[in-house]
Amino acid sequence: MEEAVLYNYIAQHSSARPEVFEWIRRQTFLRTNHIRMLSGEPQGAFLTMLTRAMGVRRAIELGTFTGYASVSIALGLPPEGHLDTLERNDELEDIIRGALERASVEDKVSVHFGNALDTLAALSATFQPYDLAYIDADKREYCAYFEALLPLMRPGAVILADNTLWDGKVFDELCHDAQTGEIRRFNDMVCKDRRVEAFILPIRDGLTVITKK
Repeated sequence: MEEAVLYNYIAQHSSARPEVFEWIRRQTFLRTNHIRMLSGEPQGAFLTMLTRAMGVRRAIELGTFTGYASVSIALGLPPEGHLDTLERNDELEDIIRGALERASVEDKVSVHFGNALDTLAALSATFQPYDLAYIDADKREYCAYFEALLPLMRPGAVILADNTLWDGKVFDELCHDAQTGEIRRFNDMVCKDRRVEAFILPIRDGLTVITKK
């Protein structure tokens, strides 16, 4: 089955998403060269539903991009809930702020610009445990992100890691680039880590769901 056909069928048989997501998609298409980095409707809807179902109050995201996943998570938070989202590229700030404002979730979200590992170290100084984490940043840093995040998560918390099938490159023996290699190492590391339980959902480009014991 073609991916586009499957995507359209899923979208047509799922609850409608707020208008803000079409705005984010259009802004991403018009103002960036990386439309494929945008989280799609099925994954965004899953993030909102999981956040709400888990009763998440504190969440953290690594890799804001143009805010699609950020808004998805924030919409699932209760009124007192909060999301810390980390992004390296401050040139995206006006799109991110615009998305948060259009979704009326700007009071629930703190946007931190800079190196993600440095920001995580700073956040750990005022440690309050997180219920949910979403990793969708530099693929070459996935193992480091995981190790930095895990101590910040409460027992029973969930870490989601995007792109862990990496367009099928992870099981293609001819692929040896740095990003593919790191995702392979991440997948191997997580499945062997006794501190967590994990499985990969074949959503979009692979979404690993990790629960801290």
